[in-house]
Amino acid sequence: MTTTGEDHAAARPGPWWWVRWRSAVLDVGLAVASVVECGAEGWRFAGDAGIPRAAGVVFGLLAGSALLVRRKWPIAVVLVSIAITPAQMGYLMAIVGLYTLAASELPRRIIGSLAGMSLVGQMIVMFVRIRQGASRGSWELGDWFVPFAAITIAIGLTAPPLLLGLYVGARRRLMESLRERADSLERELQLLAERAEERAEWARNEERTRIAREMHDVVAHRVSLMVVHAAALQAVARKDPEKAVKNAALVGDMGRQALTELREMLGVLRSTDSGKRVRADAVPLAAVGVAAAAAASRAVDESEGPCLSELEELIGQSSAAGMVVDLTVEGDARVYGADIEQTAYRVVQEALTNVHKHAAGAKTHVRLAHRVSEIAMQVENEPPPEVSVASSARLPSGGNGLVGMKERVVALGGVFVSGPTDAGGFRVSAVIPA
Repeated sequence: MTTTGEDHAAARPGPWWWVRWRSAVLDVGLAVASVVECGAEGWRFAGDAGIPRAAGVVFGLLAGSALLVRRKWPIAVVLVSIAITPAQMGYLMAIVGLYTLAASELPRRIIGSLAGMSLVGQMIVMFVRIRQGASRGSWELGDWFVPFAAITIAIGLTAPPLLLGLYVGARRRLMESLRERADSLERELQLLAERAEERAEWARNEERTRIAREMHDVVAHRVSLMVVHAAALQAVARKDPEKAVKNAALVGDMGRQALTELREMLGVLRSTDSGKRVRADAVPLAAVGVAAAAAASRAVDESEGPCLSELEELIGQSSAAGMVVDLTVEGDARVYGADIEQTAYRVVQEALTNVHKHAAGAKTHVRLAHRVSEIAMQVENEPPPEVSVASSARLPSGGNGLVGMKERVVALGGVFVSGPTDAGGFRVSAVIPA
């Protein structure tokens, strides 16, 4: 984990305005050295100016102590160093102050102006000092030497700390920018991880819902017919043995079909791309959502799902169970996508299952219309008779059939409507874009 600028500024173990104790010790040491220097220079300056030496020393001590606040007020330190330049003191303060000023976040025009003032002040003081020294000596110098020496010394005292401060400040800003960028990337990665986890959870929930819907559609219809046939078998076992044997054979066939479809679905759920088990902790979190979506599509592609060509067989099974089913097909039949045909088949299958459960023995009308850009289906049953052999089956209802049909149709961009009819029956209608 990296530390942001706000956290770094909030956690200050150093005293006052210092970030660290190490910085405070360094500034105190520099201030002590500056005080010693300015005090010594104040002693000499007081003697040259004809004022009490104690006053010169006190002035030097006060001026030198200004270096203690160089990190908080670098402009004030540089101005103090420029002000005491005529007294020929504060050279350490000038050098350190210019370095601190250049390394700060102040605008470049302020840094340039103060550096120019310091350079001019140093140049004038050095010119006067060198000229006085040359006039006292016995050796003669050319007219060019005094300004050359003054300019050289002034640049030597001003340029190095200024350039070094600019470099350190630029490097510090670069490091802060990199730290902020690293913090931003870390926050983005955390956000992406949270979103990936949410998408993975959503994909898992969608996959659970889809599996539950498939299991319901595959098992409910077959088992419902098996229960109806078993009830009829129980009713005619003694009266009509031949019909009982036929019903028993139908029950066995439907049970085998239900097991076959269930086995195919479980085989798809157990299979993986590599053909071997994959540890859950070895899969990246961001790939879980993609893997779950791929599993859903793979289950549809690999399993041999039902199609509209098997619709007559489906209706025949309901007819064999004692239901009167009338099938009407409009338009020219054609081949649709696997998901469209499977959804249309499941809608009819679940509607017939509901008739077996809630309106056993009722006459049912199945209509299928092939249109230009869509396929429509409708399953409508008449009111059930009051007394029916199949009614003794007592088929349970989980209430998920209509919900599953609507989810299938809406997922393909279609429209699903269901509800009772005025005649006392029930109608299920669906339109799927083709």
